[in-house]
Amino acid sequence: MAPKLYYFPMSPPCRAVLMVAKAIGLELELVEVEREFLRTEEMLEINPQHTVPFLVDPDENFSIWDSHAISIYLVGQYAKEDSLYPKNDVKKCALINQRLHFDNLLFEKCKDAFHPVLAGVADEVMEESKENILEYLGILEIFLKDKPWIAGEDLTIADLTILAIITTIEEVAFAVDPERFPRLTEWLSNGKNLVYFEECNREGLDKFKEMSRHEVPLI
Repeated sequence: MAPKLYYFPMSPPCRAVLMVAKAIGLELELVEVEREFLRTEEMLEINPQHTVPFLVDPDENFSIWDSHAISIYLVGQYAKEDSLYPKNDVKKCALINQRLHFDNLLFEKCKDAFHPVLAGVADEVMEESKENILEYLGILEIFLKDKPWIAGEDLTIADLTILAIITTIEEVAFAVDPERFPRLTEWLSNGKNLVYFEECNREGLDKFKEMSRHEVPLI
């Protein structure tokens, strides 16, 4: 049986896992859920944090949540080759892990920035929040110095994870400035040109755009 992924299309972490699965040629059984479902007794028993994405792999009698953990598991368990997360290269894995921890920080900055817009109490991201995000984009620009990808010469799960949140920033807040962030702009273009990018992201990005423009009731 295919691993089952519980997800929200809008969620950048969920979309990151979708891209990882496509990158390794793994078909998932996708289960789109509402937030209320995650707090049911059934789900709380196996995922007490009631978060998405959440993966159940029945053939392995295994379940896991957190997009980073899921991505590492899928590559280790199902990838024919492990360039996305080379488990036998300690230094490379450490670098990828550091970038994934950075993604956690960036994601929190984005949640703080996007919430007032998505809640309908602000028409746009506040200037202070934009500056906070721009600071983190500057760090990504440094990560990409003399390297095509976030963690070095090869595409990794760190790229797919961060790609999902950067493209969300573009939909809700602002486009990446190519003059200020030339390396990040090139990296972003390469990410959007991945053959599975649109399939994994377009629905969620469009929903994000719709909500940020208040075309649906938010409060």
